[in-house]
Amino acid sequence: MRPLFSIAWLCLGISSAGWAADLQGRVLRVADGDTLTLLEGQQQHTVRLAGIDAPEKSQPFGPQAQNHLAQAVLNQTVTVVYDKRDKYGRIVGKVLVQGVDANLAQVQAGWAWHYRQYQGEQSAQDRETYSEAERLSRAAQRGLWQGNTPPEPPWDYRRRVKSERAAAGPAS
Repeated sequence: MRPLFSIAWLCLGISSAGWAADLQGRVLRVADGDTLTLLEGQQQHTVRLAGIDAPEKSQPFGPQAQNHLAQAVLNQTVTVVYDKRDKYGRIVGKVLVQGVDANLAQVQAGWAWHYRQYQGEQSAQDRETYSEAERLSRAAQRGLWQGNTPPEPPWDYRRRVKSERAAAGPAS
């Protein structure tokens, strides 16, 4: 009995370490430059685009990032390749529209950063491609890279806003 039990655990370990799934559906809503809602059959899924971080809607360039993503995916049938959910329960994955990587397109257009904090979750090829796309977008001053003042990264913006809210205390 023991060898069978060990084999079962080994199989579980192998499948959970490398699992990946595809989800296909129509994009109903684009919340911001890196989050969308997808309808698969009768079920809605919130999808966070992997490997990128776009400005928050309340940040400069946030509405433009949201609009760029919406033009690419809204009402389109997309495939999401994923292997993770984040702490909010969102699917985190690569969104493909007719085979085109929408995540990468956001970075190439200058409407998102390559999210290096999570680059370890990307394939080596995607890490290199997204990083180079950001470098080229910066050099060409596309999207949020236009102008002389560097934009505030969304992870710094979120931390700053959270800190400011905490310092202000509870609302009276």
